[in-house]
Amino acid sequence: MAESDNTRQLDEMFERLEKMPVPEGYKAEIVGGAIHLSPQRDTHWEIIADVYEQLRTKYPRKRLKSDVRVDYPGHLNGFASDVTLMAEGAEKNNEGRWRHKDVAFVAEVISKDTAKNDYGPKKTAYATAGVPVLLIADPYQGKCHLYTQPKDGEYVSELSVAFGAEIDLTATPLDLTLRTDDFARD
Repeated sequence: MAESDNTRQLDEMFERLEKMPVPEGYKAEIVGGAIHLSPQRDTHWEIIADVYEQLRTKYPRKRLKSDVRVDYPGHLNGFASDVTLMAEGAEKNNEGRWRHKDVAFVAEVISKDTAKNDYGPKKTAYATAGVPVLLIADPYQGKCHLYTQPKDGEYVSELSVAFGAEIDLTATPLDLTLRTDDFARD
C-alpha cells in the first residue's frame, strides 16, 4: 500500500474517532489498522509527567509532545505516544502532522490492556522508523526497558532497569540521566 493511501485511510479512521463518543480519560491509537482505547490512570499519568518534567530541564516545550498523532511505518500505524521528543529543527508535513523521521525519543507507559502493542508492533514500528531511543516504563513489572540502536526494524541494544535506578542516556541523542525513583507502580 502506498504511503499516501495509508495516510488517507488513517485520516479517515481518526476523523471517525473524533466523532465517536470516546470516554473521557481514554486515549485512542491505531495500531496495524486496529483502534485501541486505553484508560489513563493516575499511575500512568504520574510517570508521563515525571519523564516530561525531566526532559523539560534540557529541551524546550515546543519539542516535547504527548498524545499527539504521528504516523509510523507499517500498515495503518497512527500512534499517540505518551511522550515524544522531536529533533531540533523538526517541521510538520504538508498535512500539519509531525514526521516520524524527526522523532528523537519516545516514552511509552504500559497499560494492562495494550501492553502487547507497546512491546510488539509499536516497538517494531519505532525501530523501523529509526527512532533512536525508545523507553517503555512498565508499572506492573516496576521496570523500564530502554531500546536503542535501531537497525532493520529491531533495536540492537536493550537494557532493563528497576524503578528507583537511574537510566544513563548520556551516550544517546538525549544526553541526560533519567531518574526513576518517583515512578509509581501498579
